[in-house]
Amino acid sequence: MAKEEHLPLFETKKAKGRVLFRIFAASIFAGICLIWVYRVSHIPKAGEDGRFAWIGLLGAEIWFGFYWLLTQASRWNPVYRHTFKDRLSQRYENELPGVDIFVCTADASIEPPMMVMNTVLSVMAYEYPPEKLSVYLSDDGGSEITYYALMEAAEFAKHWIPYCKKYNVEPRSPAAYFVSKHADDAVEDNHQAKDFVVIKKLYKYMENKIKNAVKLGQVSDEVRSKHKGFSQWDSYSSQRDHDTILQIVIDGRDPINATDNEGCALPTLVYLAREKRPQYHHNFKAGAMNALIRVSSNISNGKLLLNVDCDMYSNNSLAIRDTLCFLMDEEKGHEIAFVQFPQNFKNLTKNELYASLRVLNEVEAHGVDAYGGPLYVGTGCFHRRDTLCGRKFSKDSKSDMKWDNRKREELGIHELEENTKCLASCTFEENTQWGKEMGLKYGCPVEDIITGLSIHCRGWKSVYCNPAREAFLGLAPATLPHILVQHKRWSEGNFHIFLSKYSPAWYAHGKIRLGHQLGYLRYSLWASNCLATLVYSTLPSLYLLRGTSLFPQMSSPWLIPFAYVIIGKYTWSFVEFLWCDGTILGWWNEQRIWLYQRTSSYLFAFIDTILFSIGYTNSAFVITAKVADEDVSKRYEKEIMEFGASSPMLTILATLALLNLCCFAGFVLEEAISGSKGIAKAYETMSLQVLLCGVLILINLPLYQGLYLRKDKGKMPSSVAYKSMVIAVFSCEEEHLPLFETKRAKGIVLYRLFAASVFAGICLILVYRVSHVPKAGADGRFGWIGLLGAEIWFGFYWLLTQASRWNPVYRHTFKDRLSQRYENELPGVDIFVCTADPTIEPPMMVINTVLSVMAYDYPPEKLSVYLSDDGGSEITYYALLEAVEFAKHWIPYCQKYNVEFWWVLGRCSGALLNERRSYDIWDE
Repeated sequence: MAKEEHLPLFETKKAKGRVLFRIFAASIFAGICLIWVYRVSHIPKAGEDGRFAWIGLLGAEIWFGFYWLLTQASRWNPVYRHTFKDRLSQRYENELPGVDIFVCTADASIEPPMMVMNTVLSVMAYEYPPEKLSVYLSDDGGSEITYYALMEAAEFAKHWIPYCKKYNVEPRSPAAYFVSKHADDAVEDNHQAKDFVVIKKLYKYMENKIKNAVKLGQVSDEVRSKHKGFSQWDSYSSQRDHDTILQIVIDGRDPINATDNEGCALPTLVYLAREKRPQYHHNFKAGAMNALIRVSSNISNGKLLLNVDCDMYSNNSLAIRDTLCFLMDEEKGHEIAFVQFPQNFKNLTKNELYASLRVLNEVEAHGVDAYGGPLYVGTGCFHRRDTLCGRKFSKDSKSDMKWDNRKREELGIHELEENTKCLASCTFEENTQWGKEMGLKYGCPVEDIITGLSIHCRGWKSVYCNPAREAFLGLAPATLPHILVQHKRWSEGNFHIFLSKYSPAWYAHGKIRLGHQLGYLRYSLWASNCLATLVYSTLPSLYLLRGTSLFPQMSSPWLIPFAYVIIGKYTWSFVEFLWCDGTILGWWNEQRIWLYQRTSSYLFAFIDTILFSIGYTNSAFVITAKVADEDVSKRYEKEIMEFGASSPMLTILATLALLNLCCFAGFVLEEAISGSKGIAKAYETMSLQVLLCGVLILINLPLYQGLYLRKDKGKMPSSVAYKSMVIAVFSCEEEHLPLFETKRAKGIVLYRLFAASVFAGICLILVYRVSHVPKAGADGRFGWIGLLGAEIWFGFYWLLTQASRWNPVYRHTFKDRLSQRYENELPGVDIFVCTADPTIEPPMMVINTVLSVMAYDYPPEKLSVYLSDDGGSEITYYALLEAVEFAKHWIPYCQKYNVEFWWVLGRCSGALLNERRSYDIWDE
């Protein structure tokens, strides 16, 4: 018996294949290092075409390599947890702690009351002693319709909860349950079939009443007169200006009234709309959570807290028992502060049109769990009450999670409500540690992440629990703009943390393990990916259009690391996604949304966070819409991307898509005109750029369809199409880079100081000469005056010479740009060679000059050479005729072998032959 009591309540297993993965990851990192070496060692020289793009790609590749290292921290050592709920029941069934559940809603127009009520009913029906369960609904919108819906849900709960427990149904959200079941297959016997019909009718009755109130926009006077709780709205002014509204809808302490239709106890149910005043900042969801923590401590004071978003209903009625297996384990339970469940969604399409958190939930969270626990993500998380209120971890003291049987002071329900309201007032937190060391932290859009980090830094661990049956299911956004806004909020909040004093880079240093720290940084730097992604999705395509190669040639050995990293990384990503039960098209959609998020959501998050940090903007909390209209839902089910209204994010996405399409089309057209020779050259030098641009076009196909092919309401707005087209075409226009550059000489300032000092010396010399002229008749007077005149002249002439030294410049030409831009438009060139006397200027010397200019690297049909012979010598003319015959062989030889003799006479045949003889290589 003693041995049974000490069996663990959960087990931890390490993932298989870790060694193989680590070897593969090391090889990828080696490839990344070789790419860095290639970029650094092959940077174009100053002034060469493509230098700017090359440096930009180098910066992007350094960032991608660094961020890839961060992602490996969450894959290096993943662990998987398994709980033993039977052992928990055998050991602690009568000592299970009280559980307070917080459901948060903020706006009844965006978060429909029926959806909220389904979440409330699902958590009320947990497989847990109802007398130890309390559910709190925080309504930051202060809507009387939401309160009315909660009263109706409380009445329905008297039938729903016993039905769930009697037939052990899953899920316990009524809406989700009825959708997943039909009357003919939902039951196993006639008795259950009758109960099913009855409970569904009761649900429809409740649903119709709530929806009618929503349509009317108010609660009827008849209903208001029957319930005194509505009197609290008499002083209501607006969502941002009202008193605390607190109603205990079901008092779990009342054994007579708080019972279901079978006489069993019901959980406590409380409605709270905290006080709001325009002059007080309400701190969004973090403020609502902290008010719930205080209010619940005065009503039920459960030792275990669960918070869920209003759309995240319970899908597993045993989730509380899973959690307690971790927290009540005798050996390791005292180290655990919170248990985080994955954030899953019920409305994802088969191929996850807008991606999902699949890889994060199935791979990355398990990896971070190995270092000290997952991040707190704000929903689906169970906390110890004392740790959320600021308690530090200590090995010597253990937090007892067992049920407290001590009797609390019994107050009447109305007295308890009045005594508790002050805990949700605007002024309660003044001069306290709430929002700092107690409760959820303030000052950040993602208060959950920063709160979890502070708990970990106080020495606590957390646990990631991912049971076979998902614990919670929510609603994912059904339109592209909504998903982009959601990720903007997440990435902006995480980047805000990185730039704050709570940054994992320094605040967590030395307080948590390095792997844990890297796991936090991986999410804190989401937004920073925007710059590198923008560089890689624009510059290679733009320079493809210009014909400038930015990657190794096909015959170069440097192509190997690029090919290995690209193929290896994406093959592993593909296999990993399929291992997580994803589909092939799902992986492709994941890559698309990855690109869209980084080039729009993350970009705006990065900019807004920087502006906020320097005081130009204020942070705001944007609620993601939880429902879509019927047309949008139908297109979503068919996996047709929904673009909706115009937005800057859509403009950026459309512009990038059209930019790549224009660059690719321009490149293909130019190569088609140049023929097979041009195509062969493009294959050798531009293959990786062509591949990258082609992939970007394929990944943007839904955008092209939305811009030009679709006619439904979900297409891309016309204004976005026009703006993006103009910007893309303008960007694709070849930039008029100069054909030459002018640089000033270095050391000009130093030279001018030196020249000024010399001029000062000259002036002193002149002063000396003038002030010391010998008197009339003195010896040497004539010589002195002569030197004075000479020194004045030398000084004046020295000043003239400084004009050519005062501001020297040096020119450098870009012949490659000239060829790219004007090769077919080069002008005709006439060259004049002048001679006067064949006896002084030998004809062979003259002819070598003529041959050198005839062999210029220039279209010969545009070149003319004129020999002016002022001596009128027939010998010179004869020499010219011979030169013409020789030129028929000399010019093609020069062009074939690109001969040059730079340091004497250029392409001068005599100079070249003399040079070749000097090295005895003429026979070659």
